Amino acid sequence: MPNVRLFLKDNITLVFFEVLLVLFILVLFWLDGLRNVDTAVYSIVITLILTFTYLATRYIMRQSFYKKISVKPKAMEDALQKNAKTPEHLQTEVFIHTLYKIYQLEVQALYAKQNRHLQFMNQWVHQMKTPLAVLELLLQEEGELDKKSVQEEVDRMKRSLETVLMNARIDTFEEDMKIEQVELRQMVVEAVNEHKRLFIANRVYPDIAIDENLMVPTDSKWMKFIIGQFITNAVKYTFEEGKKIYLSTEVTENHIELTIRDEGIGIPPSDLKRVTRPFFTGENGRKTGESTGMGLYLAQEVCDKLGHQLLIESEVGKGTKLKVLFNRS
Repeated sequence: MPNVRLFLKDNITLVFFEVLLVLFILVLFWLDGLRNVDTAVYSIVITLILTFTYLATRYIMRQSFYKKISVKPKAMEDALQKNAKTPEHLQTEVFIHTLYKIYQLEVQALYAKQNRHLQFMNQWVHQMKTPLAVLELLLQEEGELDKKSVQEEVDRMKRSLETVLMNARIDTFEEDMKIEQVELRQMVVEAVNEHKRLFIANRVYPDIAIDENLMVPTDSKWMKFIIGQFITNAVKYTFEEGKKIYLSTEVTENHIELTIRDEGIGIPPSDLKRVTRPFFTGENGRKTGESTGMGLYLAQEVCDKLGHQLLIESEVGKGTKLKVLFNRS
């Protein structure tokens, strides 16, 4: 019965049109002088038979489709049934199947995003146990509190917390983005100053060679975060004291290249193409035990959203070079 009601609602206008058409023809015959009642009855009967036959045939052809859309689906896969026979319903099924594929892609992307957030949070919480344990041990020691060690652990927690916050904001990046002309040297200097205690603690020193007049179109907040990630990695994987982190620029016809080069252990060739994947730590990450595998991933995501190009070059034992290419236009 639901199928029949749906069919009648779908074709009620056709029935009214046929009735009006027959009445119009009978009126024409009447005005033309043809007033034979038998002919009028014959016309009405033939019209009803033809209309009924057409509607019955149409209902039989569409019955399976009406049945499909009248029954409440139990799963999304029910939308993939193919039982249409008319061109209209065939095209409707194609539309539904295409919509289903789009829905599946969106669900998979959402699941991957949620899984990434959950995995990152679990990893971050686990890593926070180390600085907390160190702070607890420092507090238990007798005598004067070693403020330098406390500050190092607090800085480590602050850097990790900043990474978590940026990871959470990356999904709403467009709402938080503000592109403007930024003085490149000043932005780099600010990022270096934010990590000065990290440089001092590891006895690694920055070397900045950037023209004061260089302006680049970017978002200063996000770029300082990216530069901070590069600096943190550069210092973390430079195990020898007295080494330097070189921050320089090169101006080409189309780009302004910001280069951050370290003299650390370098990245193995097998890991180089995968370092921007989420949670990839590689051989170097296993050496330190503190890598989340999210720093370069977030840097790549931010660069893509800002329209900058990120290039990574490295040689084992000689260091790593990261380049950010800003468009001059």
